[in-house]
Amino acid sequence: MPDIVIHVVACALYAGLALHFWNTRWRARPAAAGGLLAWERSAILIALFLHGWLIWSALALPEVPRFGFALALSSMLWVVVLLCWIENLFVNLTIILPVSLGLAALCVPLAAWFPGRVPATTSIEFRLHLLLVILAYGVLAAAMLYALLMAVLEHLLHRASKQGAAHASGVVLSGPLASLPPLLALERRLFALIAIGFVLLTLTLATGMSLSDSLFGRALRFNHETLFAFVSWIVFAVLLCGRHLYGWRGRAATRWVLTGFIMVLLAGIGSRFVLEVVLGRT
Repeated sequence: MPDIVIHVVACALYAGLALHFWNTRWRARPAAAGGLLAWERSAILIALFLHGWLIWSALALPEVPRFGFALALSSMLWVVVLLCWIENLFVNLTIILPVSLGLAALCVPLAAWFPGRVPATTSIEFRLHLLLVILAYGVLAAAMLYALLMAVLEHLLHRASKQGAAHASGVVLSGPLASLPPLLALERRLFALIAIGFVLLTLTLATGMSLSDSLFGRALRFNHETLFAFVSWIVFAVLLCGRHLYGWRGRAATRWVLTGFIMVLLAGIGSRFVLEVVLGRT
């Protein structure tokens, strides 16, 4: 099957599933949105398989792969959807599927339109670095979705507290939100994702410095990508330290997560977008 056909099928499948979950988990506003059905799990797995094949065929099969902002976005969303699928094996988080699947549907065809740049090397070290980049971006993107979901829940809780405890359950635990796990449980899962993403980000920086040293004779090159990458690492390091030492949570933690993720996007995807689309360097 030609890759362009796989792009179309994967995009259509993601979009159809996003619309399905929007209609069944949000628009219908059931009393309590149910977990994934067997056919829904299977359909998401099929979309993940097709999407994963496109990423594999672009990065692992060619002798000279191309990697750019579009494939970085596509790979990041593949990891996000996979994590959402795995998470829904343990807790009911189907209400975030319309967002993750919808974004994946938008990003899949981008890789066909913007094939990316030829890297300076195709060594095993580079491919390992690329794998760590994809995993780090994906895990931190999933953490951002958790943070946004928690921000919505905290806003509803705050509004409910103003209206009185008697109305809290009616305001917060209605419709699809009624099936969510407790806020503290979501918070624990959020910081578990952040910790994993931080480790992957650290490994990404370490392999990136090693790769830069072997290619250019110096471990650090001062550019926008390096600057934003280290700023993002510092942001997540401060957040984890603040959580451990001072019990940071709630809005403060959400702001740090969003700031760190924006820095990650600017470091990897933003810089590549400027080179490929704005400056036209391929």
